[in-house]
Amino acid sequence: MTTVDTSSHRSGPGSTLTDADINQLTDRAAMGLPEYYQVPVGERLPVDAIAALGPDQLLAVLDDARRDLEQRLAAGTMLALRGDPRLRPGGHPAMVAVPGGSFPMGTPEADVDALHAESSHHGVQRDWIEKECPRHRVEVRSFRIAEFPVTNCEYAAFLAETAYPEFPTHWDYGRFHPAEANHPVYTVTSAAADAYVDWLSRRSGERYRLPTETEWEYAAAGPDGSRYTWGADWATGHANTLECRLLTTSPVGAFPAGRSWCGAYDLGGNVEEYASSRYHPYPGGRLVEDDLYRSLGNYRIARGGAFNRFRDLTRCQRRHGPYPRSLYALGFRVAAESA
Repeated sequence: MTTVDTSSHRSGPGSTLTDADINQLTDRAAMGLPEYYQVPVGERLPVDAIAALGPDQLLAVLDDARRDLEQRLAAGTMLALRGDPRLRPGGHPAMVAVPGGSFPMGTPEADVDALHAESSHHGVQRDWIEKECPRHRVEVRSFRIAEFPVTNCEYAAFLAETAYPEFPTHWDYGRFHPAEANHPVYTVTSAAADAYVDWLSRRSGERYRLPTETEWEYAAAGPDGSRYTWGADWATGHANTLECRLLTTSPVGAFPAGRSWCGAYDLGGNVEEYASSRYHPYPGGRLVEDDLYRSLGNYRIARGGAFNRFRDLTRCQRRHGPYPRSLYALGFRVAAESA
């Protein structure tokens, strides 16, 4: 029996969606929100307090996990309006090196019940977690991955130069707000992500691509196969998920406590990210014909969670994909071979 507990609606996201098919609910219901307005976190930002700061000082505020979230968001917004020096639309993106090695990929079958118990009240179904099994050791060659996901201003440069006929559907009337220039682009298709990396490769003279699913998980979880990019235990405030109650994307790098072991930001939360891999069972695992598989067949894998989803989707091992509805905020970041 489906349980939708509205008792927590007055305090924000977190209603019980046990056994609910969240894809049959309204977006707000699936997010555990009431159908009336609630004031989100960060509706008013302390921009006056940082208006006089220069770019380096703003970057220092943005990257300081000891600062209040509103202060970091204000610094990121100011950088967006002035021109964020971390971003190079049409040029070489900032990359971090990921050394080669081996790691335990996926989830032990013995952990499935506990993980489901932790997340079932958010509408997570058991077979979604079973896709992560079995845990198996994988060798990874060294590579590079972008420090940040692709942003609105970077994606706009691609559209302006190529006239590619696909706008992100979250851009009202085909444009983004200038204050969100350094937010990750989302609601793009995997075909558009592929077209972007092809364009960036031609324009820059360096071969970029999307990371494989294995590379993505390794960059996020590290050699020990950590559950979250920052460690074993969930910590609200380390990633832009529903638990933060922002209800929107954030400037890239605004959650520095969630930076992964290799130096990449936003691998957990903000927007989900396409990998180049398509769904397949892990060695020794079974094909899980869940709602994604029934809707899309051999779908493209997405990883990392998003601002409008609960924390379970940010687990480094969680496998997801582009379910066809606006609730899922799909973006991407680029990767490349080692220099």
